[in-house]
Amino acid sequence: MKIDWNIPPARKGFFYGIDKLIGPGATKAEKNLQLYIPFIAGFIMVAYAYYWQLGWGWAQYLIAGLLTVDIVGGIITNSTSSAKRWFHREGQGFKQHMGFIGTHFVQLSLFSWAFLDFDMMWIVLVGGYMVVACVTILQTPLYLQRPVAITFYALSIVLATYSFEAPQGLDWFLPLFYLKLLISHVLREEPYRPEYE
Repeated sequence: MKIDWNIPPARKGFFYGIDKLIGPGATKAEKNLQLYIPFIAGFIMVAYAYYWQLGWGWAQYLIAGLLTVDIVGGIITNSTSSAKRWFHREGQGFKQHMGFIGTHFVQLSLFSWAFLDFDMMWIVLVGGYMVVACVTILQTPLYLQRPVAITFYALSIVLATYSFEAPQGLDWFLPLFYLKLLISHVLREEPYRPEYE
């Protein structure tokens, strides 16, 4: 396997926006993982809630499905080699990463509104942990970022299990939410490329 930090030009038109989300030069295999698995997961989430009669309204089904697609898709996309070299390219530093992290207060707010009676304290605590963890990881020397991120992620599992409220059927949300941000996105890792490229 080779490591290649050189980013190919982004495609034109509609696909330019796609390349900005997944990283220019994404392989067919990377694209397939990012496309199919999140939508399958979203369908399974909605089917699960319907089958077990969780008592949701249509807005809750919609939000749960969309959040599932976003979180699962984000875990996969942000951990691909193409996304790693794109989101960790020259010029992408602390400010850019924290800007991306900050947008996830939208997901937390939607989740809280739909399933926790818009519990503001939950948003503050869950989001606050997200911010503190990401700031700390990004400010850590590169050679220590992986173990620091894993430590914060492990603690997030404990908090999600014992401290942060989760509605029935959605206890997976916070562990996957933190996996997307603390591990998949924030960590700078080598962009391995296929030999044929």
